[in-house]
Amino acid sequence: MVKWIAIAVGSCAGGISRYLLSGFVYQLGGTSFPYGTLVVNLVGCFIIGFLVVLTEEKFLLGPTARLLLMIGFCGAFTTFSTFILETSNLIRDGETLHAFFNVMASVCLGFVVFRLGILLGELI
Repeated sequence: MVKWIAIAVGSCAGGISRYLLSGFVYQLGGTSFPYGTLVVNLVGCFIIGFLVVLTEEKFLLGPTARLLLMIGFCGAFTTFSTFILETSNLIRDGETLHAFFNVMASVCLGFVVFRLGILLGELI
């Protein structure tokens, strides 16, 4: 039960943080470019990179803190950070082709599936 609560609390904090940060950035930079999303994604990548070191190399955070911060907070803040982490892990493990495929499939197929969702929504 503690695991679920940690994920829920982290997710709540991550979602609210995403909303506040992207809104703040859009107020500063305008909406002609998705600056808010870009900043959130970059901050999320920094945070998850920092947390990887604290959890996997320095062992300063335990499993519950990992769930709270990496799965909950970062997952709700931006899944882009998880995408980058997993791609980085593939490269680290010598799976460069899989890393390339992950990037290409996520971006290209993601866009295609997004467009299909729009088409389906327009048919209804």
